[in-house]
Amino acid sequence: MILIGYSGHAFVAYGIFHASGLPITGYCDVAEKEYNPFNLQYVGTEISATGLNAIKEHGFFIAIGDNIIRENIYEALQKNNLAPQNAIHPSAVIDATAVIAPNGVMIAANVTINPLALIATGAICNTGCIIEHECDVGAFAHIGPGAVLCGNVKIGKGSFVGANAVIKQGITVGINAIIGAGAVVVKNVPDNVTVVGVPAK
Repeated sequence: MILIGYSGHAFVAYGIFHASGLPITGYCDVAEKEYNPFNLQYVGTEISATGLNAIKEHGFFIAIGDNIIRENIYEALQKNNLAPQNAIHPSAVIDATAVIAPNGVMIAANVTINPLALIATGAICNTGCIIEHECDVGAFAHIGPGAVLCGNVKIGKGSFVGANAVIKQGITVGINAIIGAGAVVVKNVPDNVTVVGVPAK
């Protein structure tokens, strides 16, 4: 497996694959990193000849927390008919009726995903978050550590839910919205809006 990106978020992804028994053989990034805690081989950028050859041979995961960058890399590689694998930690509890997209999803340690939830392509469900029944997490959204989506919550494409935020049942969060860490969301959030606080405003 090749990681695309090699910093903090990638270190978590490395841990997920390691716990799953899937070896990481190298990484792609804009330049070779001085800090290399897992002693991985640098294979170039994901669009270089060496990088493309490596991800074609070994498979890959886009280990970048920034939603826009992650989506842009995904779309660029799709043009070469390349799609990332999922990173799902073995400690995650995923109901059999939940639907997880097959490409680029990260589900970190101790995540709970309950019945009939939908997790779209490229989404991140970070450490210990709870995705309750019938929630819909949009493509390339990021649910932060410890966040709780109560039932029937919809998170729009590219949105970010900060650590330990709580979103009330039935709420819709629009596209590219930001929910601040620790916020309690009790009203719908429009596209491209940032809300913070308790209650979130």
